[in-house]
Amino acid sequence: MSTPPSVNWSFPTAIRFGAGRIQELGGCAAELGMKRPLLVTDPGLARLPMVAEALDILRAAGLEPAVFSDIKPNPTGGNVEAGVVAYRAGGHDGVIAFGGGSGLDAGKVIAFMSGQTRPMWDFEDIGDWWTRADPAGIAPIIAVPTTAGTGSEVGRAGVITNETTHTKKVIFHPKMLPAVVICDPVLTTGMPRYFTVGTGMDALAHCLEAYSSTFYHPMGDGIAVEGMRLVLENLKRVTEVPGDIVARGHMMSAAAMGAVAFQKGLGAIHALSHPVGALYDTHHGMTNAVFMPYVMVFNRPAIETKIDRLAGYLGISGGFDGVLKTILDLRAELDVPHTLAGLNVDGGQRERIAEMAIVDPTAGGNPLELTLDGAREIFDRAQEGRL
Repeated sequence: MSTPPSVNWSFPTAIRFGAGRIQELGGCAAELGMKRPLLVTDPGLARLPMVAEALDILRAAGLEPAVFSDIKPNPTGGNVEAGVVAYRAGGHDGVIAFGGGSGLDAGKVIAFMSGQTRPMWDFEDIGDWWTRADPAGIAPIIAVPTTAGTGSEVGRAGVITNETTHTKKVIFHPKMLPAVVICDPVLTTGMPRYFTVGTGMDALAHCLEAYSSTFYHPMGDGIAVEGMRLVLENLKRVTEVPGDIVARGHMMSAAAMGAVAFQKGLGAIHALSHPVGALYDTHHGMTNAVFMPYVMVFNRPAIETKIDRLAGYLGISGGFDGVLKTILDLRAELDVPHTLAGLNVDGGQRERIAEMAIVDPTAGGNPLELTLDGAREIFDRAQEGRL
């Protein structure tokens, strides 16, 4: 290349990171002018003490919070619409997106849609569709992740399932980026092992795909590489010693780093995972974990040199093969299914999944063009366990 590429870069927001920092939630909300915040979370978390504690912290700051928790693990357009109705009916003036990917994504999109007049699908992440939105109609957002995986807390979009088409859509606007993020690793200690593994593998997938993408973003590459190191050194530890706050903190950092890095792009792991999740309601991170080695092998001709370089940084011998073996070994140690059958995904919708994958917004970042035949091939390998 004779001249540097011309690109647009954006890095995220104010992050309050550390054990116990949930205690700052009330002050953060007040500083943003919130008086009646709507805390958006999933129904499981809504019943746990951590949500009751968050509400107590908000009330102690003189605020009048309410909770909205009618959200599916893969949030739907109907969930968002119900949340907007609750937001408007309650006279709320800000959103606290609280939880894993579902609570964070739904909360951000509810805040975004709270002052819009056009349908939500008019703001899908296509071209400049985000400019259709009224920025003054976007409520302020505080994000409080309780998992270490999606990194949605530092993202400017939300993934919402369109129930009519059974497709996952990315709703985007720059002002959807939370004004403040509270990353308190203590909140992740109660996660069941399955979700600890799934969310951790999601963070690894974000970093791996961002690093593998051919788009030019060296800052993203650097963040992705260090994010992968943190996952590989800490994910197994937090499954064995759930109360290890240091390791939990490293995983929480890796999750945010993955989401920052994938501004560079994602790829076929997510392109296939999205339709599978939409059609079979599988856990997103665990679905990524299943597809991960099969996509690596598919992309090998385009990424081998980069993965060889990654192996050197991670201290893994054997270059590409060594990194692939490390990921396969980690999956086995963490009881990640080796095939899609372990997620109760059959081949009945193979063709539909392939067709959805190649038009998924993440497909464009794959280092090799994801064609219909390529999507079928990866799906078949993941069905059969054939690398």
